[in-house]
Amino acid sequence: MNIHEYQAKEILRANGIPVPPGEVATTPDEAVSIAERYGGTVVVKAQVHSGGRGKAGGVKLATTAAEVREHAEAILGMTISDLTVEKILITPAEDIETEAYVGILIDRKSQAATFMVSAEGGIDIEQVAHTDPDAIRKLTVDPRYGLMNHQAYWLANSLYDDPALVKQAAKIIRQLHAAFTSSGASMIEINPLITTTSGEVKAIDAKMTIDDSELFRHPELVEYRDLSAEPAPETKAREADLSYVKLEGNVGCCVNGAGLAMATMDLVKYYGGEPANFLDIGGSSNPEKVVTALEIITSDPNVKVILFNIFGGITRCDDVARGIVEATKRIDITPPIVIRLIGTNEKEGLDILEEAGFTAFSSMDEVVERAVQMVKTG
Repeated sequence: MNIHEYQAKEILRANGIPVPPGEVATTPDEAVSIAERYGGTVVVKAQVHSGGRGKAGGVKLATTAAEVREHAEAILGMTISDLTVEKILITPAEDIETEAYVGILIDRKSQAATFMVSAEGGIDIEQVAHTDPDAIRKLTVDPRYGLMNHQAYWLANSLYDDPALVKQAAKIIRQLHAAFTSSGASMIEINPLITTTSGEVKAIDAKMTIDDSELFRHPELVEYRDLSAEPAPETKAREADLSYVKLEGNVGCCVNGAGLAMATMDLVKYYGGEPANFLDIGGSSNPEKVVTALEIITSDPNVKVILFNIFGGITRCDDVARGIVEATKRIDITPPIVIRLIGTNEKEGLDILEEAGFTAFSSMDEVVERAVQMVKTG
């Protein structure tokens, strides 16, 4: 679950990290009112789940109320990475001396939280990694012991030479690790972490992703989810307890089990096709989940054929078959459907499909190859 900058800053602030004040506005009038309370120069920042906001014109300095209104009117409603800006953050501008990058994420290779820090902040860390990988210092945190003080100082020492700044940065790094572990995050980055002309170290931007699997531990964070920023099919899939990820191909895949789903997508590519999605209906025997799965798949205009690959264990083939038949009654399904159905209650499922006019395959290779051929021949 991605959250907005202002929400991430709330979490950082709650963990003691120095973050400038800021308030969210949804109208130009609100933006002007907030800016007038702060006084002086403020920053007007688009709140969308996307990087590159500054390059897209979504981050502006304003020194007067008129400028605040002008920038608010321009940014609200703006589209950044196909996302519409509905909120803006108004925050006082800082006198920036230097900019650094501090981030922590789950490294799947080491299966542990890993810090990445660089004295070259304010730009994409991917660009730094590509052009000057030595500018990034990494540290994998042993989950048995957590982040130790000397490790925090080792990271901070790569950012600053001034001992006073190193001390502040080391404390922020420890606090960032606490925020990461206490919120069930899979990624937090501060870019930039600044030093001011008065010698303070502050986080003036934040990006954060919460692991969906951790939300049951942190129900207070569920309200941070912005449904308007998520693709509607992904929201619908999550609410139906389906695992769905949209891809760029045209073979819509509906499979039970993540491993089988991955193998199915690999086989689609092997036969020269491109999967349109990953969709795992799981082990449920609820026909309604199949109906919902087909609603999600058919919402993608790129899908030219729908491929079912069901290996029934806990999942019952007859329930999947009922779901397919029910969906064809409720939904106007244009793409053809090809089906492989074997396992628990296979015969009953095949009988249901046959009665409805469907023919099911028993071979995984055969059904996938057939689906890809149908796309190629139109």
